[in-house]
Amino acid sequence: MTAPDITPWPEEDAARYRAAGLWEDRTLGEYVLDAADSSPDKVALVSGETRMTYRELVARMDEAAERLLALGFTAGERILVQLPNDWPFVVFTLACFRAGIVPVMALPAHRSHELTHLAHHADAVALVVPSTMKDFDHQALAEQIAAEVPSVRRILVDGEARGDAVDLRRLLRTDGDIGARGRRDSAKPHPDSPACFLLSGGTTGLPKLIVRTHNDYAYNVRATSAATGVDDTTVYLGTLPASHNFPLACPGVLGALFSGGTSVMLPSPEPVRAFATIQRERVTLAAAVPAVAQRWLEHHHEHGGDALETLRVLQVGGSRMPDELAARVGPELGATLQQVFGMAEGLINMTRLDDPDDVITRTQGRPVSAEDEIRVVDEAGRDVPDGTTGTILTRGPYTPRGYFRAADHNERAFPGGWYSSGDIVMRRPDGNLVVFGRDKDIINRGGEKISAEEVENIVYRIPEVDLAAAVSMPDPVLGERLCLFVTLLAGDPLTLEAVRDFMTSQGLAAFKLPERLEVVDSMPLTKVGKIDKRALRETIAARLAAIG
Repeated sequence: MTAPDITPWPEEDAARYRAAGLWEDRTLGEYVLDAADSSPDKVALVSGETRMTYRELVARMDEAAERLLALGFTAGERILVQLPNDWPFVVFTLACFRAGIVPVMALPAHRSHELTHLAHHADAVALVVPSTMKDFDHQALAEQIAAEVPSVRRILVDGEARGDAVDLRRLLRTDGDIGARGRRDSAKPHPDSPACFLLSGGTTGLPKLIVRTHNDYAYNVRATSAATGVDDTTVYLGTLPASHNFPLACPGVLGALFSGGTSVMLPSPEPVRAFATIQRERVTLAAAVPAVAQRWLEHHHEHGGDALETLRVLQVGGSRMPDELAARVGPELGATLQQVFGMAEGLINMTRLDDPDDVITRTQGRPVSAEDEIRVVDEAGRDVPDGTTGTILTRGPYTPRGYFRAADHNERAFPGGWYSSGDIVMRRPDGNLVVFGRDKDIINRGGEKISAEEVENIVYRIPEVDLAAAVSMPDPVLGERLCLFVTLLAGDPLTLEAVRDFMTSQGLAAFKLPERLEVVDSMPLTKVGKIDKRALRETIAARLAAIG
């Protein structure tokens, strides 16, 4: 990868992070090997009926790394990964870390629109997909993308692999090759090289690629683990899509494995199955978005029981949790709430487990690292005093300085080396942040970030549409849902069903489809002639309030 592809940290900052012991110049796989050396026979990974010890996990990891290289992949190449929460996701990701191959973390919900873009942009050499999931043929889609993207050489399939696709589970097997670890140890990737690419939740159309290096991502895991009290007694339940930063590394699946704990994978946070899993596996730590936490509270209120007896900490992030909901977690579920506010681009804020109730229930925490730098600024870029709302800017030891191959966009998103997420926050005198939303054009649907621009670009392909504006509308469960305002040409009729069907035909992920359509005669405009989305948000909020 060339210099324009990746923006490095300034040398003086990198030196400071090393001197402070934040960057340990070790690869991600080495931390898992440490845990395996300490407790080889302990259960590291649980997924359905599969129970994998640390000894077996690292054997599969290193042997799979060797097989990936034998298939012709080389360190630094990118592989697009679209797998559900199951043990192959974990083992394959770790194998990539050991081989120096870079997994690009797509979501199971993505379809051709998103995946083709990601494969092109990353020059992906392979796609890793389930054969089918929820009656959708992912291998057929992967074959379509491979035909369109010249860089793609292979398809790896979890399930029944057709044609010349590689059987993923066979690749992830262990044959007892005791030499694999030594060969991998002698050819480790550079700790400043990319470990994985995460996806942005930005507003400028399709996702940007976030480069996370071994050094910065290992510190991300270690710092969040410390703030969450993760150790070798931790049993972590991963129910959110593990390709997200939050369940992967904050501290997530990797945090449990770094610390010698156990990671339990579950494909859905549905309360009945989640509660049964928590009880059976004696889960101590789980992560949820506010909508999931609300469903868990409702289920527990209706059914009671002691299924959550072992749950010590419930992390909630992805979007702001309503204060009144946050106040119920401790008394009703018996677990300490940890609010998490952060971004795949870096900065993670957490309430601490010993914080007073006021902090836990009414703030979104403070940075996990003393080296995290935060500014809260007004529209002119001037710092505002504590207690005043403004836009957050940040930089630090696990916040990259730019997106992959996005020089022009980086000038706007990383002004002066500071990352601007667009989040509106207020910093209290005690250093804890309260999040008020975003100043960018984005809909946060239960933690899934939807770019209004991306949706509108698709909607404008509908022949009947004259003007389109995608905005958020309030929702008591998910926080926000997507409402689409349109004006039509010549009064042609258009239904929500027709819009959703068209967008689906264009390969858009289902969570990005509008859930309400408002056909209007004209759009409100700002003084400079742009569609006034604030007015549209106020309009739909008022209409929903009137309905009750």
